[in-house]
Amino acid sequence: MHVIAAGELESTVRDIFAAAGCDDEEAARIAKQLVEANLTGHDSHGVGRVPLYIDWLQAGFVVPGQTVEVVTDGGSFAVLDGKFGFGQTVAPQAVALGIERAQQHGTSVVALRNAGHIGRVGSYSEAAVDAGLIAIHFVNVAGSALVAPFGGVDRRFSTAPFSVGIPLPERPVILDFATSLVAEGKVQVASFGGKPLPPDALISEDGRRSGDPRVLYGDYQSTDLRRPSGGTGALRAFGEHKGSGLALMCELLGGALTGGGGAGPGGTEGGGIANGMLSVYLSPSLLGTREEFERIGLEYLDWVLSARPVDPTTPVLLPGEPERQARARRLAEGIPLPVDTWSAILRTIEAVGAGTP
Repeated sequence: MHVIAAGELESTVRDIFAAAGCDDEEAARIAKQLVEANLTGHDSHGVGRVPLYIDWLQAGFVVPGQTVEVVTDGGSFAVLDGKFGFGQTVAPQAVALGIERAQQHGTSVVALRNAGHIGRVGSYSEAAVDAGLIAIHFVNVAGSALVAPFGGVDRRFSTAPFSVGIPLPERPVILDFATSLVAEGKVQVASFGGKPLPPDALISEDGRRSGDPRVLYGDYQSTDLRRPSGGTGALRAFGEHKGSGLALMCELLGGALTGGGGAGPGGTEGGGIANGMLSVYLSPSLLGTREEFERIGLEYLDWVLSARPVDPTTPVLLPGEPERQARARRLAEGIPLPVDTWSAILRTIEAVGAGTP
């Protein structure tokens, strides 16, 4: 493993995107969000994606410097088009609008389409929670069929993330997961020598379960970009029919309802991928229930956490607590990156002329 301090890594990634054509503000924003994903332990959405982001930028699949276009504005609801801007730029714009409208109306619904890869969806739930709001996000990836439906072997869903944020005092709850058994980024991390996959994370075209990233990517060299088009297998949905059903809902709400397109062929214009995100924001204050919401919610969390653990050394945790623990640890100790991941980043630095880290 190559271990690097968060600040140094963020500076390196910022320089890469600035050299590749992003303005300083956007380069800094992308770098901050990618490194933050690594800090919270979500390496699948961290700096390992830098070479692929740059590849998409150079291919024209993602466009720097974009501002969301308001397609429909109904006050408490809106439809926004990200115009294939970097997800770390256009998704925060959509979230800011949703937060503002919920604070005004008590609730809001924001549909975002045609966004570049938006990264760790939990960060947008965290933004809403910081504003005192509940947030629910249904996300799909147009043009990126990677996951087989329950009972099937062919790719039909994207990894279709789902996230909920609950603002309780001193104990915010952040639920954030892909509806695939593992996120595609975790397959990428494993392929570069990081944490191995569960042996049933993937399914081959002949129906065999596997933990080999080559089922998804095909053959690759150590620093090659990982392209799902190279493999013939698929990711599996988590929880059998339950995860498969939730993935379908994310596709219909994040892809079809937003107008951004589904995971299958023709999901985006001109190639590449794009995220769609349907977000619902609720204000406990304007709904008039904050006091009881917080009292009942905190009492219930205490009761949940009082459950006897299977392993006495591993207590029951709430969603979001592992991320907070990982962040504290990695800020102190540095961020570990598989050697091949770091080598791929170094090759990207050289390719864009960003200098030596």
